[in-house]
Amino acid sequence: MDPSARLPRRIAILAPSGLQSLDLAGPLEVFNHAGRLAPRAYASPVAVVGVGGGVVTASSGLRMLVDPLEDVDPATLQTLVVAGGPGVHDVEANAAAVDWLRRHGPGLPRLASVCTGAYLLAAAGLLDGRRATTHWKYTASLARRYPAVRVEPDALFVDDGNIHTAAGVTAGIDLALALVEADAGRAVALEIARLLVVYLRRPGGQAQFSAALRAQSRTASERLEALVAWIADHLDGDLSVEALADQAGMSPRTLARQFTRDFGQSPGRYVAAARLDEARRLLLDAPDLPLATVAARVGLETAEGLRQAFQRSLGVAPEAFRRQFATARRRGAETPPVAPA
Repeated sequence: MDPSARLPRRIAILAPSGLQSLDLAGPLEVFNHAGRLAPRAYASPVAVVGVGGGVVTASSGLRMLVDPLEDVDPATLQTLVVAGGPGVHDVEANAAAVDWLRRHGPGLPRLASVCTGAYLLAAAGLLDGRRATTHWKYTASLARRYPAVRVEPDALFVDDGNIHTAAGVTAGIDLALALVEADAGRAVALEIARLLVVYLRRPGGQAQFSAALRAQSRTASERLEALVAWIADHLDGDLSVEALADQAGMSPRTLARQFTRDFGQSPGRYVAAARLDEARRLLLDAPDLPLATVAARVGLETAEGLRQAFQRSLGVAPEAFRRQFATARRRGAETPPVAPA
């Protein structure tokens, strides 16, 4: 059966006190596009609601007019998304929203949160015993305050049954695209990604930080920062220490010393992690791409080289990694992230 032939879904986004505008606007734009591209799958427009209605001011100062949460009939909702932001983890300031979620959340077919919106779901008891994530800055705090929640600190987004939580900010777009794919099919989700000029539709099993972003955040050296960006664009090439040193204008010994000092790992280990990051992305985002092609694109040369890299770092074969993701997607749930060794 065509997924878009199901009954139209009514979606609402809750705008709590202290939200960040992009946590709301990202999913809102995804679902609005979905309503136009798959009108049989979605009831339009998406409702934006808040306690008491009226004006909600985002952390950036942007003011938004929202409908009253109290006027929402839970029986008409298929999905409620709780937006987050730097002030949303203040549960006391959002006590009325938490109370509404506690009363009506268990009966909703699907709940989602972006960033610190997970705090409101947790405060309402909706995440007890569930896997969940939030923005990397708040994962430790979420785990401390709500020990019954199984926090996954490095996941881009996590699906556990009918509850979906996203890391934060642009990860809300990734989560919304995954929900659209489950509702209306992959073609619709990819078309929305193109319309929004999203470079990649990142799967939830991907980490919040790529190897390149983690590295760039740790160095003050412009040469090393440029080298990390260059590596990402040349994964299929010669990335030996000698080649990297030549690109950076250093001796191999100086490069190895400075790279290890700034990044806490050798150039060789970094290259291996960057190649593995890209291989994981290709396996999940291009499910029909042959393993040999994936291997060639990331510089692992052969399918066997790809298998060895996966087994060595992740303890799972690339075929199994891809198959687990495909199975979970058919069930409407994302593959749990595999922790690097």
